[in-house]
Order: sequence, then structure tokens, then C-alpha cells
Amino acid sequence: MGIPVGVKDDLHYSQPKAAAPAKLRLISPTTRTKFVNFVNDHPRNSPVGLRLTRLREHAGYSQAALARALGISASYLNQIEKNKRPLTAAIQQRLSQALGSLGGLFDHDQPAALQQALADTLRDLGLSDISAQELRALAGNLPQVSQALLDLHRQHLALREHAAALEFRLGAPDAGQHLPASDLVRDFFNRMHNHIPELDALAEQLYGEWGLTPANMPQRLRQILADRHGVLTEVAPLQIGREKRLLDERSRRLWLPDYLEPGQQAFQIAAQLALLGYRKQIDQVIARTGFTEPAQLAQAAIGLSNYFAGALVMPYQRFLQAAEQSRYDIEHLAHLFGVGFEAVCHRLSTLARRGAAGLPFFFIRVDRAGNISKRHSATDFHFSQVGGSCPLWIIYEAFNQPGRILTQVARMPDGRRHFWLARQVSSGPVGHGQPRKTFAVALGCELQHADRLVYARGLDTQNPSNAVPIGPGCRVCPREDCMQRAFAALPGKS
Repeated sequence: MGIPVGVKDDLHYSQPKAAAPAKLRLISPTTRTKFVNFVNDHPRNSPVGLRLTRLREHAGYSQAALARALGISASYLNQIEKNKRPLTAAIQQRLSQALGSLGGLFDHDQPAALQQALADTLRDLGLSDISAQELRALAGNLPQVSQALLDLHRQHLALREHAAALEFRLGAPDAGQHLPASDLVRDFFNRMHNHIPELDALAEQLYGEWGLTPANMPQRLRQILADRHGVLTEVAPLQIGREKRLLDERSRRLWLPDYLEPGQQAFQIAAQLALLGYRKQIDQVIARTGFTEPAQLAQAAIGLSNYFAGALVMPYQRFLQAAEQSRYDIEHLAHLFGVGFEAVCHRLSTLARRGAAGLPFFFIRVDRAGNISKRHSATDFHFSQVGGSCPLWIIYEAFNQPGRILTQVARMPDGRRHFWLARQVSSGPVGHGQPRKTFAVALGCELQHADRLVYARGLDTQNPSNAVPIGPGCRVCPREDCMQRAFAALPGKS
């Protein structure tokens, strides 16, 4: 049955003006659904009170002082902050004049994202009876507390896996040693959702100031490195192991191997520029990590300089706009910015700028043995660090079909479905018999975002039977009936 037109926002019927209620016009079921969804998504009293309180306190105002600035009574402002009175357009305008930016006060997207993340976290902890209304209130009124809960859960997952790893190693003599510095740095990036806003902003600013374009980038960065730091860039057939650049401080030469493409050269020069010219900004970020060991500090500096390089070669707003316009066509973006497939995938996983975010991607790189050498995420997606990863995952099929971009709809044990694309990538010296590195990289997102990707065109992504059941790795996977299971799950994981 439809809802009568003229229904009030509390879903009670309005009183008919005519004496013949039989002629009351009904709206269609489709319109009714849209109406109910709108009411659910737009509550009449959107809770801005606590956010206004935080904004006022951050600006250094007492309640009485801000009330005077707004030309209202302190009791009236108190009622607004307690969500007992609405925040009218006139008062909003005066607030803007008194406080300047009202950033975060009317931020609906962030609470919505927090609400979903909280729901996922609580479901993972076995708490599924908390209502959407309660989650919406928590995310909207206490976003910092909500984020702290998410951070604690992320740390809980990491500690749980680290404990499983120790158990898996069966009391090896070195089992109690600290995690490698690279693991700790990766965990820091993931806590930041793989986005470092100050380095992104700095790189975007310098891109404009230096007059950079994808075409002039390598030569222009060489010139800047020479003019500002007295370092000349040399390209030669080098054998420098895993490194892709070598700085000789005595001769003031930056050596690059000759197999690097121009975009890769630009990336390496940009990373060196970050360490030589913007170490202060990098150290300010490192200060937030809590790292104290020399190896941790050094690894963090490398990771942040590489982040800066990616942000300079693929500046945020230009890259995001190109990604949206091309429906995240990775090969098109690689051609446009003069970089490789892997570099584009990694950059896509960093687009988490508040108010201008890209799709929330997860980025993974593995070798043929299943070792995960890179895992970054703009979301709370989590893969196991123990027991390998899942052989049913499309990323491993990429090794069998080099050069092709493969896609997969995958279903995790908790029921969540994701869309994945994967491809094999290689790098290193060119020529017969030359040693090269070969990996497979994968980019994934929640299935609800798949229709924004060019790779989902023509695919029936919403058919549940098309989803491949995968898991986080046999040691922590609960799928007892999996034909591909290599060994039993660790105690307490099934």
C-alpha cells in the first residue's frame, strides 16, 4: 500500500482537507521506498551539537563569548550544543564569520564512513546487535572516539596475527625478537590509511611552482637537483643490487641504472630531492610514529620519501581527476603520467584526502612463493601475515597469464565481497640472461564500488554465485570445507 501524498516527516497521515478521504491520492511503492530511504538517511535533527562544541573549544571560545559574538544568549547556544534547538542558516552564517572555517561541522560523509567501519569492526568482534541508529550517533557525535576504537581494533588484529606467527614458529629461539622495521613502517602507513596529507600537499604545491609536466619531469627534476643541491644525475649500466639509485656524496653524483624508464627516473630523483631538501617535513611525520630504533627511523624516512616522490610524479588533484574521468583505467593513467602499472596501483591506494577521496582501494604485491612484499590500504581491509595467502585469489593466476589484467569477485569468510584486478609486473635489467624481478600486483575494493571501474564493464558482479570464496590464509582461515586448504588453522582460528 502506498503512503498518502502530504504525509508528515514523522510518517503520520496528514488530516485530509476534504470530507471524502476515499479520494486521497496514494504514491507508488517506488516513491514510497525513496521517501523512507530519504527519511532514514536524513534525520530531522542532525546531531551537530557535540561537533559545534569541539569547534568552539578548538577556536578558544567559551560558550558565553561565542554567544556574544553570534548575538544570541548563552542559554540558546547551550541548547544548540545539546541538540535541543536547530542550527539555523542565519546562525550558521554568523558562525562562519566568527570562527572562519566550519570544517567538519556538517561533514556527513565522514560519519557515514565511520559508521560502516564501526559496524564491520563490531561484527568481527561478534557484536552484531548494536543498531544502526546507535552507530550513527556514535560516529556523528564522537568521531575521534570512533576512530580510536577502529585504531584499537586494527592493533588487536596485528597483535593477534603476531601471536599466531610466534605460535606457528613453535618457540624458535628468535621468536621474541622485534618485528622488522619495514613491517612497523607498513603498519604506520596503514594506520594513516596510506595517506600522508602534508606530504601530498607539499608535492602538489611544488609541482605547480616548478612548472612540472609528465613530459618535462625527468629533465626538470635533474636540473632542480643540480641547482639546489649540487648533485648531478648520471645514468649508466649499473649493478647495485635491489637499489634503484645510488648517491655518491663525495663526487655529488646520483647514479641511476640505465634500465629505468623516464618516469621511473623522475620518481627516484624526486625521492632523493625529498631526503635532501624536505627532510624537516619528513621528520615531522616520523615524530608521530613513535619510532626510536635507528633501523625504524631509516626505513620510515625511505618510505616517506617514496611517498613524496609518488605524490610529485602523480599530483593528487590531477591524478584523481584523470582517474575518475577514465573510470580508473590503470594503463591509461600509466601512459598519461609516464609511470608503470605498479606505481599507478600504489598511488590509487593513497587517495584518501578528506573531502576529495578516490575509491578506497587495497593494494597488494606478491611473488610466486606467496610472499607479500607490499600491502597498503586506504581502508581497514586486513590480510593475514601468517600461513601464506589464499591460492584461490586471482593475484596468483596473474603469473600464468603475463601481460593480462585479470578480474575476480571474491567473497571473504565473513560474507564481505570484493572486486579484484591483478596483473604480473617485471622490472630490472633488459637483455638475454639478465636477472629481473617478477611480481603480481592486485588492486581491490568493496564490491559496491565495482561499477565505477572500467574493468567491471559487462560483468555480472552482483550475482552471488559468481563470487569466489577465498580466505586470509590457511593458518587463520575458518573455511574447513575448502578443497585447497594446505593445513589446519591455528587453534582458535577456525
